[in-house]
Amino acid sequence: MAPSRIIVLYNSDYDAEPSIDAASVADSARSIQHALTASGCEVELIGLHGLEVFGVLTRLRASAPDLVFNLCESMAGDPRNEPTFAGLLDLFGLRYTGADLPALAACLHKRRSKDLMVGRGIPTPPHRFLSKLADLADPSLDALDYPWFLKLSHEDASIGITEENLVRTPAELRARAAAMIQEYEQPVLAERYVDGLEINVTLIGNGDELEVLPLHEIDFGAMPAGRPRIVSYAAKWEESHVDYAGTKPVPLRDANPALVAACEQVARDAWDAHGLRDYARVDLRVDQAGQPWVIDVNPNPDISPDAGVARSAAAAGMSYDALIMKLAAIAMRRR
Repeated sequence: MAPSRIIVLYNSDYDAEPSIDAASVADSARSIQHALTASGCEVELIGLHGLEVFGVLTRLRASAPDLVFNLCESMAGDPRNEPTFAGLLDLFGLRYTGADLPALAACLHKRRSKDLMVGRGIPTPPHRFLSKLADLADPSLDALDYPWFLKLSHEDASIGITEENLVRTPAELRARAAAMIQEYEQPVLAERYVDGLEINVTLIGNGDELEVLPLHEIDFGAMPAGRPRIVSYAAKWEESHVDYAGTKPVPLRDANPALVAACEQVARDAWDAHGLRDYARVDLRVDQAGQPWVIDVNPNPDISPDAGVARSAAAAGMSYDALIMKLAAIAMRRR
């Protein structure tokens, strides 16, 4: 069942980081609008700004589209409200693409995501949750098998990640975690660092039709000597930074069938554990023994023409217009 009337809805107040400006979000929305229009759909573009939430929802319900292409990653300027907005779409009886409230909330709260994966036996690095400065006095932090890696508990897009987040001693962990807790006013998740390949697994579909697109890895070959092999905030958003040039996603190279199968299965298990739907990306690190470990689960990842989902689709022989129309059809079949 293909939709004919679609509203592409995006948040126009994204200001969590000045480098991720509203123009880039709007550009992504327009690219999706153009792809749907080229496929023969009647498409309207609507930006959600500030506290206009219920006015926009009322407008959407009155318009009665076949489908809402949900690109809203925040509400009232706060990315932690992303799950709430999906819940409001359900409350208003609107069909929409991507993950629902429980899935978005599970992925946005990294401690909850970890608990889900540990409970399901999905390989994910051992971790500690540091909710406040007092937690840094815990003497057990001295006995961790360093190096470890730090990330904010409720953020995506690599916000808060610099080369200092790879910590090699208890003193480094305490200093960097304290700085992050104070600057971002939220807990920090610490996890054992996995030294090896970083692989992105893109999945699209639902149920028996769930499909894994060709795997990609991060090529760290151009990273200057001495810099950690991680995907920092600068690597994603600052084109003049050395990390940007040093972290290039490329099709997975020199992979044996056993590794590909293992990565695909772990990603499918993570999808099921979080209750994902339509499309998502699971990020893995592969250790020296060939074991993949889940380091992040991304519901509703960026689907701009130059983003990872589109790259994986292109590697599968799918044009951008075909990808966007397929995602719309997948959401319609789910309902």
